[in-house]
Amino acid sequence: MKKVIFSFLCSGLLLTQSAIAQESAEELAKKLANPIASLISVPFQNNTDYGIGTYNGSRNTLNFQPVIPISLSPKLNLIARVVLPIVSQHDITGSNTKQSGLGDAVVSGFFSPSNSKNGVTWGIGPVFLVPTGTNKFLGTEKFGIGPTAVALKQAGPWTIGGLVNQIWSVAGNSNRADVSQFFLQPFVTRNWKSGAGIGLSAEISQNWIASTTTAVIVPSFSGVTKLGKQTISLFFGPRIPVAAPSGSKPDFGWRGGVNFVFPK
Repeated sequence: MKKVIFSFLCSGLLLTQSAIAQESAEELAKKLANPIASLISVPFQNNTDYGIGTYNGSRNTLNFQPVIPISLSPKLNLIARVVLPIVSQHDITGSNTKQSGLGDAVVSGFFSPSNSKNGVTWGIGPVFLVPTGTNKFLGTEKFGIGPTAVALKQAGPWTIGGLVNQIWSVAGNSNRADVSQFFLQPFVTRNWKSGAGIGLSAEISQNWIASTTTAVIVPSFSGVTKLGKQTISLFFGPRIPVAAPSGSKPDFGWRGGVNFVFPK
């Protein structure tokens, strides 16, 4: 199944883009490189890691992460962003074990100016940890809240920026560990007029209570095309593990997915 998905992603990037004007494809690609662009998008981002821990386990996480912009005034937008993980893992908690289900959702709201200045866009607002986990190994059983912010600059074909948040648990199962987690995601993307792009991002999480760091680097390749009348963006690339809590660092992984785009 994973080979079928990978082949689909690779072949999708080679589909003709004649149905999309070059300027339109380039503009869409640049908006998709912006986490708070005024553009409705529904990405399905699949992450698979292999060689995890003592039992050489594997984990597949499909992130459903819609982005919906809401115009509050001619000068201000609210960008609602949800990340809901759907997880299936094998041999992580023990030999011949399996857990599948939902992880905890992260819901963010960015208040952002409607128009960028000199290519600079920013947003700031609250972030919530929602205990949607369906298994004790997949969720924290805690409700959390904190601040989040994003800032980026777009100049020519380049997009450079970063996203950050900090979440503290404020309610939930008292028998589970409290949550105090910092997340940082710097990113850089280069797009072409065809809608193709290459990118590099890092995802760094710091668990302040357990004093552990998780970090991964993700080079990526992407392209904007059409699936019938539906505009989509396809993306894929390796996941390079850099740091993880003791005994849980994967050997390697990959990321791929499709983003359904609804231009205004």
